[in-house]
Amino acid sequence: MTVAAETITHDGAQREADPNLQNPEMILTCDGKPAWAVGQVFCPYRVCPLGAHCDHQHGCVTGMALDKGVYLWYAPMPDGVIELTSDNFEGVASFSISHIPAKMGDWADPLRGAVSALAVAAASQEALSGSSSKPNRLRVGVRAHIMGELPIGGLSSSAAVILALLTALCRVNEIEMDASAMIDLVIHAENDYIGVRIGALDPACELLCRRGELFHLDTMTGEREWIPASPDMPPFDIAIFFSGLQRSLAGTVYNQRVEDMKAAALAMAAYRDKPTRSFAEARLRDVPLETYELYRDRLPEPWRRRAAHFFTEQQRIREGVGAWRGGDLERFGALIFQSGASTIRNMETSSPYLGKIYETILGMNGVYGGRFSGAGFKGCCMALTDPSRRDEIRERVTAGYLSAFPELEGKFAVFFCRSADGMAFSHADEDAPHALKL
Repeated sequence: MTVAAETITHDGAQREADPNLQNPEMILTCDGKPAWAVGQVFCPYRVCPLGAHCDHQHGCVTGMALDKGVYLWYAPMPDGVIELTSDNFEGVASFSISHIPAKMGDWADPLRGAVSALAVAAASQEALSGSSSKPNRLRVGVRAHIMGELPIGGLSSSAAVILALLTALCRVNEIEMDASAMIDLVIHAENDYIGVRIGALDPACELLCRRGELFHLDTMTGEREWIPASPDMPPFDIAIFFSGLQRSLAGTVYNQRVEDMKAAALAMAAYRDKPTRSFAEARLRDVPLETYELYRDRLPEPWRRRAAHFFTEQQRIREGVGAWRGGDLERFGALIFQSGASTIRNMETSSPYLGKIYETILGMNGVYGGRFSGAGFKGCCMALTDPSRRDEIRERVTAGYLSAFPELEGKFAVFFCRSADGMAFSHADEDAPHALKL
């Protein structure tokens, strides 16, 4: 494990980054953890089989956490300094809790956003459920090292690292918070600091999913349901087909898609002479289905297509939940393929790379269903697949993809994962991780 010598600092930092962080070789324990670490947080990646591009419209979504994710090892820094390194990126990010820098356009921005969101919430004691006997002030910093198990793009690694750092900071500052407060902090970090208009899907899945169950969330009401797999359901893998091209939503037209959907909601509210209070508050979930069916053809493009995705996706979720309950993985997978087609046609978040993967897995033996993972653009595709056909699927998808993009040989990759529980933490003197108490 190597760490580059570059240091990313801020004028308000209390001191320079710890020189040990800049050593060419970091001292590790026998199990691969930094020797200085006193605690560990694991936050899983997530996939959304049905419900992409619906959470920011207050729609219903589904999700599963993966058995791969982000590890964060930490130790307290009593002087309030945050020092961050990563296996996946070069550089040391160092700043003070009392002087959090503005967005810098680098790998540590989600983490700065996490500290910023928690600092504001802790100072005001809003959205926190800590003991009333002591204030929830953020005073202790952390030294942290981060390692992501899979390439970045489409699996909500940004929300995962934010959740992991928030958990470490809460523990060293003895701050307690419930799941809703944690989810809100992630949304604030992504929306207000990073500038990506996500909804509750990513943090909710990574916090709350349960192994072997489909997580169903109503993002408007907060109602949650964990649906066990039917005994009649065949076994499946969650396959991840990584395009070889990493991406951050901050560098895409994702926010424009969100605004298109809000504009469609505002227009339909005006058509029925019931305008919403503001553009900022407009959501497609607030539009009754009968209103959409009455006025959809009056919507200009691309608003019509954006609204079509939302309303048809909500129907697919309703059908998909029924198929899951009944153990009908074939039907559930077919709906995932339909969702992928809507993402391409109505949300227009495809790329030649993800489009090629989707076309390759569509109708392939052993693939129940698949789609772009996350918002699309680059990153990866996910699919539910037959474990007995892993080698065949890997070989066929790899061959098909590299025939179109031979320059990505060595970067394109296939991973087979299983569903998992949400985020967990442990301490240096503990043998087993704990689920986060939410």
